[in-house]
Amino acid sequence: MTYPAHVRAVLTLGLPLIGGHLAQFLIGLTDTMMLGWYGAEALAALTLAHTAFFTLFLLGTGIAWAVMPMVASYAAQGDQVSIRRATRMGLWLSLIFFALTVLPLWLSEPILLALGQEARVSADAQTYLRVALWGMAPALGVMVLKSYLAGLEHTRIVFWITGLAAVLNAGFNWVLIFGHLGAPELGIRGAAIASVLTHAVSLAGVVLYARAKLPEHDLFARFWKPDWEMFGQVFRLGWPIGLTNLSEVGLFAASAFMMGAIGTVALAAHGIAVQLATAAFMIHMGLSNAATVRAGNAFGRNDAGHLVRGAWAVIAISVAVACVTVAVFVLMPEPLVGAFLDPADPDRAAIVEAGVSLLIVAALFQLVDGAQVIALGLLRGVQDTRVPMVMAAVAYWGLGLPAAWAFGFGLGWGGPGIWLGLVIGLGAAGVFLMWRFWSRAVPQAEARPTLA
Repeated sequence: MTYPAHVRAVLTLGLPLIGGHLAQFLIGLTDTMMLGWYGAEALAALTLAHTAFFTLFLLGTGIAWAVMPMVASYAAQGDQVSIRRATRMGLWLSLIFFALTVLPLWLSEPILLALGQEARVSADAQTYLRVALWGMAPALGVMVLKSYLAGLEHTRIVFWITGLAAVLNAGFNWVLIFGHLGAPELGIRGAAIASVLTHAVSLAGVVLYARAKLPEHDLFARFWKPDWEMFGQVFRLGWPIGLTNLSEVGLFAASAFMMGAIGTVALAAHGIAVQLATAAFMIHMGLSNAATVRAGNAFGRNDAGHLVRGAWAVIAISVAVACVTVAVFVLMPEPLVGAFLDPADPDRAAIVEAGVSLLIVAALFQLVDGAQVIALGLLRGVQDTRVPMVMAAVAYWGLGLPAAWAFGFGLGWGGPGIWLGLVIGLGAAGVFLMWRFWSRAVPQAEARPTLA
């Protein structure tokens, strides 16, 4: 394939995945915006609660990300049985992980207090998490099945199901947070109930599609029966991905706790800026998933040329997206931050001022944030996850986190200083992971014999 053909193929596969990630992001964004209009204190509590929930959730999604390259590789080999086995054991592992998350989410208030968060905000965050934790199981199940479908290049349905879920979540939030249509006004608890309902609807949709359109895989027949060999394979590939996810989200979680130590206004501004930066990141994440699938196909066929040309195509698209994002963040930060807040909120001006400064810093890491997640997608496609895990941990925790603390508190730069630490961590990860792909993964692929 030529480079233009690779670009078209990446976009054909990636655009629905990008749309699906953006729709998934809209679920969290809707919670943030609606509770921002409900009150600054509720927004601060949601920021902590989302941080805690998604720290664990992204650790669990390592299993889902492992299913994607495995399914793509097995599909390239025509191995339908292994596709079913890998997906089923991915679901098993996700259920086990959910069981392990119940206790820390249920007892989140004392953990947050120990981390220096304000008492009222910590209590409200626990109120949210004691409801939202029941959405963890369906959310992880959705991620596994989305990875299964993406590995088979059934990406449009992923977009449509997630888009429908985002619309339903907005409706559930409107009714349950503010008490419309005769429902009680539940505030932050209503947002949690809405999230659980949304994850449940999403799971039902993706299961129905898999059973109707891909009956040959029969994913749920004898679901209770263990398959320890494949269980081990999925776990061995997935746990480094989960820890890599944890390293990155942990960096942002730590930054949220640092912002909470500064105050409620700083934490609310951080929550808004993270939402906006995450919106841009979701585009790169969709491209990364496309890179995983196409690299997985090339890996399954031992086609090094396809791997290299596809990698350059997805990198070029990611760079173009990053340039557009930088321009948006730099040219119009105030309207973006202000959209999250009630005009009558007494803290609005202070939150907007703090959020604008954070968004300008966020513009600095767009290129490197895209580079590191694209490199991770390519490396996962060739089933290289352990060394990238170590590289990511060193970049995020060995460099980014100490820099955030030093700039934010040691030098007294506050919120912008903490975010400069994020720039350093993400930048180092981008350099390390791209080096790993081009210096190790590509030469190893070129040394493998090409399948006829």
